[in-house]
Amino acid sequence: MENSEAMALTAALLAAAGDLTKRINDGVVARGFEGRPAFGFAFTRLAPDGATVTDLAAHLGVTKQAASQLVDELVRKGYAERRPHPVDARARLVVLTELGWACTRAAEEAALEAVRPWVELLGESEVRVLCDRLRRIAPYGPIRPTW
Repeated sequence: MENSEAMALTAALLAAAGDLTKRINDGVVARGFEGRPAFGFAFTRLAPDGATVTDLAAHLGVTKQAASQLVDELVRKGYAERRPHPVDARARLVVLTELGWACTRAAEEAALEAVRPWVELLGESEVRVLCDRLRRIAPYGPIRPTW
């Protein structure tokens, strides 16, 4: 593979990721939820059983202070709540509320809409192959924004 081909591939993947993030966020907002892409990245760590602010900071690749500010915003908007940690009396567990779960479901619906044009363009079988290939090369770990 030539350098220019590698750059074209990386540019296409990054553009697709950015477009998906925007389309999903726009779809969530269109369904009546107030938010921004950072909420979705946080929700992936808070679901299904919650997380501490420290866990969330590690997941997002941000400082504990930044994660704490994000949690404050999620709590203010009603998407999450702080609860006593079941095994660590010093820690608080941040969990999604029913509104947070509803927002997550809206994101799943928006994701389906976001990839529908791919299916129309490439066909369902090609999109399944694309998904399989991306899973084979994608790193295991948190899905985090590139701030």
